[in-house]
Amino acid sequence: MARSRMARSTRVFVAAATALLAVAVAGCSDSGGKDAEENDGGTGGGGGVNTPRMEIAMVTHSAPGDTFWDIVQSGSKQAAAKDNVEFLYANSEKDDEQARLVQTFVDKKVDGIIVTLAKPEAMKSAVRAAVDAGIPVVTINSGAEYSEEYGALSHIGQEETVAGEAVGEELNERGRKKAVCVVHEQGNVGLEQRCAGVKETFSGSVENLTVDGASKPNVLSGIQAELEADGSIDSVVTLNADVAAAAVEAKGAAGSEAEVATFDLNGAVAKALESGELTFAVDQQPYLQGYLAVDELWLYKTNGNVIGGGQTVLTGPAIVTQEDAPELRKFTERGTR
Repeated sequence: MARSRMARSTRVFVAAATALLAVAVAGCSDSGGKDAEENDGGTGGGGGVNTPRMEIAMVTHSAPGDTFWDIVQSGSKQAAAKDNVEFLYANSEKDDEQARLVQTFVDKKVDGIIVTLAKPEAMKSAVRAAVDAGIPVVTINSGAEYSEEYGALSHIGQEETVAGEAVGEELNERGRKKAVCVVHEQGNVGLEQRCAGVKETFSGSVENLTVDGASKPNVLSGIQAELEADGSIDSVVTLNADVAAAAVEAKGAAGSEAEVATFDLNGAVAKALESGELTFAVDQQPYLQGYLAVDELWLYKTNGNVIGGGQTVLTGPAIVTQEDAPELRKFTERGTR
């Protein structure tokens, strides 16, 4: 199965522990019959709890059509159905708009807010406004190092630099010599940290290539041009599952023999791993990020619990290869991995 590359730190909990907690919480829930139907909240699922109805909002930096965030939402909705929570979602790749959306939920006086900190400085005042208003905040996916400073309960995700380091080590094992790291969103600190991590451990050379991830033609032309200009590139590392598909296409158009690897896992990536179009992927378990974030806010509101003791709760990274893809298929096909 997938090989985990976790940070060596006593200040974090590994994904296995958080998954166990999620199962334990689910096991404590009421199940079946009329109560389950009343607590479902329109999000599907079976059993539910008998705690008061609450609203939990998530605001992310996702661009339209990014399938990664569909998986995150699947986890959140499943936890919401169990926890008698109305789950609200909003997103914008523009940092000022993301901050405005957070403020909208603060004004709405929701019971908890989940937020990403891809561009942390732009989000600082909005997150602090939520905390000052007495609304608990959990950060996920990006900006772990800013979470505590801004007043969040904890951060759930992978440490991006550590994930990048795992990729560099994997490239070394595969005998690669020159890589290009494709940054699809300028100014996103998490993406920059991933590429920096690759450079830290990769014994070959790494160059960053910035493209506009919201424009597939721009991604295709940018990667193709880079491969055509430098035939010594033997690895393309993308930081997003959707960009990975474009990289495979660009590689073919350029007539390049470079291997393509990617961060993040979904159904398309699993199929590409099986076919050999992708060599490996880095799974940070987005479903688990969404599930645990809702669960943590529910636990905090109902029982004063904080998952991870206020420190980063790791959900990855794990290296996934062609060997792992068949076993993961049943999960990727239903949109939970």
